[in-house]
Formats: sequence, C-alpha cells, structure tokens
Amino acid sequence: MELSPEDALRLNVLLANPLLAVRIDEGRLAVHALTPEGETAIPLHPNCREEQYLKRVRELLSTHVLGSPGGYPVFLKRWTRMGQARDESLEKLLLLGEPEAVVAVVHAKGLTDELARRAWWAMPTADNARRMLERPAVAQGRMGKVLAEFLLEFLPFEESPQAMIESVRLVLQPGLISEEARAKLWARGRSRNAYYVGFLQAVPDALPLEKPAHPALEVLQPQIAPLAGENPFAAQLLRVLQPAGQAWLATAETVMKKPSNQDVVVELMEALRAYFAPVAAEGARLSSIEAVLEQADARLAQGREPALAALLDRLPAAHHDLVRAMLILSAAGERLVAPIFARTDAIGSVMRRKIAPVTEPLFEQLARLQGR
Repeated sequence: MELSPEDALRLNVLLANPLLAVRIDEGRLAVHALTPEGETAIPLHPNCREEQYLKRVRELLSTHVLGSPGGYPVFLKRWTRMGQARDESLEKLLLLGEPEAVVAVVHAKGLTDELARRAWWAMPTADNARRMLERPAVAQGRMGKVLAEFLLEFLPFEESPQAMIESVRLVLQPGLISEEARAKLWARGRSRNAYYVGFLQAVPDALPLEKPAHPALEVLQPQIAPLAGENPFAAQLLRVLQPAGQAWLATAETVMKKPSNQDVVVELMEALRAYFAPVAAEGARLSSIEAVLEQADARLAQGREPALAALLDRLPAAHHDLVRAMLILSAAGERLVAPIFARTDAIGSVMRRKIAPVTEPLFEQLARLQGR
C-alpha cells in the first residue's frame, strides 16, 4: 500500500528542502517540520488503517534520511557498532519522526545547544529537559534557561519525588534561574521536602537559609584554620561549623525526619556521602550502620591517617566527637539502606520505622555537629 498521491507529493517536496527536525502528530495525523525558515505542517490523508499509514510515512522519512526504510532500530545497530554517534548522525536521527530517536539524541554525549533546540522542538518533555540540562554545553547555552523555565513551571505537576529532586538540582545550575525564582522554589520545599534534597546536592554551600555558626566555632577556628588549607579534615570541620554548614545540616535533618518515599531517602543518603566525601575512608563503601560506627572509632583510635591525627592533636578532647560525627556521616550512602529496601516497598511512616536503625545514629551525628 502506497501513500495517497497528495501526501506522497507534499512529503517529497518537503524532503527536498533543508530540514532541522521532524515530528509526527499521531492524534491529528500531521507531519510537522522545523526548517531554517520556521515551521511547516502537512496534514495526512490515510488510505488505509492509521497505524499502517503512519508506518509508511516513517518508512518514507527513513528511506530519504538513512537510505533504508528500516528506520531508527536499524540505524541504532550501526550507531552502536560505531561506538558513538558523530554530530551529523545525531542530526539525521531528528529527521525520522521517531520519538525513540529523539530520546537517543537527548542522551547522546555529542549533544550541542543547537541540537538540543531541535530535539526540544521535536519532543518537549520534562525527562528530555532534565537529560539535556545535564550537558554543560546545553546548560550554559541558549537552551539552558528555556529548559530550566519549563522544569520550574512543570514542577507543581511532577508526581515522582526522584524527578522533583533532579529538576531542582538541574535548574539550580549557575545562571539558569533568578534569585526570586530560587527563593520561591526553596519556599515550596516546606510542603515538598524532596525539593530540599535538590538544593543540598546543587548548592551545598549557598542554601537560602540563615543559621548561626556552631557555638564552638569561635573557640575552635583559631586552632583549625591554620590547618584548613592542606588538611581535608580541618577544612571540612571548618566548613561544617560555619553558618552555611549549619544550614546544610539543618536542612538534611529536616528531610531525614520525614522523607516521602525510598527515592528521597536514597538521594539524601547520597547527598550526605557527597558532602562529607573529603573525610571519607578509602576502600569499599560499607553496607551496615554497625560497620560504619566501628570504622569511625577505629580511624580515630589507630592514628594511621596523618591529616586526621594532626587535626585531633589541635582539638581539645571534648570536641573529638565532632570529628567522629563527620567520619560517620562520610560513610552514608545508598548501601546503608539498600538491604532494607530490598525487602520492602514501604513508603511514608512505615518506611521511616523500618529505616530507623540506620537513621537514628545519623540523626545523633547531625545533632552533635549542630551543637545539640
């Protein structure tokens, strides 16, 4: 079965001209094209079942673009064998009218700001916006603010806490949203604390929350500041005791008190690990809180790490518990809760009770580092 004569003529004329991207509206039965001059649309007039007719249209596009009616799946095999797509290969994918092909472009390492513009025209979804904002070339280009604005507007309708966290983290990249928008986003975190996790990940030292310094900072700063330049333990302790560090700890504590689901817990655990990474132990990550506590005590007692020993020598013994708290939190991460989540899909209060054996020791360390 061939295309109707009218459609075949108009589509072939379209394909004879320069194209930047093509999308097919299956609901309204139309082919839309993005050209250097703007946009154009061709209504379709099926002469058979709509599904079969749309397949014929895609075969025509694929034959013109790739030289084969097989379309994206065939091209993908070639692309995979090549190891990675060249930029011209990505451009071709956007001319197939295949959603899967657009997604492939969105995920490609060679994505540019211009290709992001075309892909966004072809398939403007929240997930595509997130994937593209992960690329510095896009986040720092003309499309960065466009995608960030979309994600901000879509956030109230986002149902997945994991997606909320990703969206917040990505729009907080430098230069994408205004200070006013950032403040409003933070305020909305009071009712959806998953937003706070995005802030913890994206701007750990610049949260829009004011907290006083740790009560011991004034006493300890003269002792640890001289070490901070070359000693990661001293630098991290100084970071934690300062107002920005206290704001980070308070925010992490707020989220840990009432995470909505397992994704929020995992992302928070990973945020803790990343924040305290400068003082983490070398080697494999631990998967039980008991092992974490034992490891922290052993590191303090053994004195095998010169930088850690140097800091402990400078600190009064009464404040060594601050260092211990940092060591414990540096071993946080998904692995601590993975054994629990492997056995349950609980959310809400039931989930919080199940992870209490892990979170309670972490709460103690967060409180200690805040002077409580």
